[in-house]
Amino acid sequence: MKTIGYAVQKLDAHLAPYHFERRDLRPNDVSIEILYSGVCHSDLHTCNGDWGEQPLPLVPGHEIIGKVIDIGSEVRNYKVGDHVGVGCMVDSCQECDQCNNGEEQFCRNGLTGTYGSKDRQTGEITQGGHSKHIVVREEFVLKVPKSLDIKRAAPILCAGITTYSPLKTWNVSKGSRVAVIGLGGLGHMGVKLAVAMGAEVTVISRSKDKEQMAKNLGAKGILASTDEAAMKESKGSFDLILDTVPVKHDFNIYTPLLDIDGTLVVVGQIGPMEEPMTAPLVMGRRRIAGSLIGGIKETQEVLDFCAQHEILPECEMIKADELNKAWESLASGNPDHRFVIDMNSLSL
Repeated sequence: MKTIGYAVQKLDAHLAPYHFERRDLRPNDVSIEILYSGVCHSDLHTCNGDWGEQPLPLVPGHEIIGKVIDIGSEVRNYKVGDHVGVGCMVDSCQECDQCNNGEEQFCRNGLTGTYGSKDRQTGEITQGGHSKHIVVREEFVLKVPKSLDIKRAAPILCAGITTYSPLKTWNVSKGSRVAVIGLGGLGHMGVKLAVAMGAEVTVISRSKDKEQMAKNLGAKGILASTDEAAMKESKGSFDLILDTVPVKHDFNIYTPLLDIDGTLVVVGQIGPMEEPMTAPLVMGRRRIAGSLIGGIKETQEVLDFCAQHEILPECEMIKADELNKAWESLASGNPDHRFVIDMNSLSL
């Protein structure tokens, strides 16, 4: 299938229109016309080469909402016309203990990413959602609940599951005390989800500039990390801290905020961090952990949870030819919303 997307031809470069072909349908494949594609900070990291060399040209994008336009002969769960989603994975071995446990993101043989990975059958490089079409095996396609606004649902497939999974793993529920570091694309979803789970939520930011926004999302307010007195008063105040900051930073200032047996979960930065101080960890049986996305079952769960609780990301809709401007905005800061590309603006 001939299609078009926006690709980087060399690392640390602007995206430009790129014509390419999607594979022919396999018996268990779903062919999707992409309607909306979310822009993730990891797209920027990947295409800047922050995480190493990448196969080029490369079409990023792993927050995908689309419409089924064709199905393979063995597909049973989808039909033409269905609204569906595709997240950060398009395949895994489907045989190891992690895949069998519904945690394909930890596939022992390596997950196949939506872009920049080798197709498990042909070895071709996968191309992502900043394009007009995509072909994905049925097991990695997600049902979009009818009550969700498809224009705003795409970021749930990455920002949503990335924050939902640790909240579930660490059993956040009514009465949990949760802090979210950063109120960007990840952070604002973490706040919304934790509030819906019944937690008391505080945003941690360098200033209180976004305090009204935090409260509008359901948080009790903002704890300013630059306010030494307030930080000292808040020691031992949280059961879980979600660290959504996407660049290298010092998390030592946050660990004393954890109560005994509390956990700080890193979901933003992948790469170097400041050297950890162990005293707060040892003295309070506190821990620093990391979390990736979630498996397909859990990703479907967060879509359904968002539909049930009427949760949608804060989005700014852009056209495909505005994508580079969105990247510039991401590079210069951490916007308090997600950019979403209206793929109807891209024509063959």
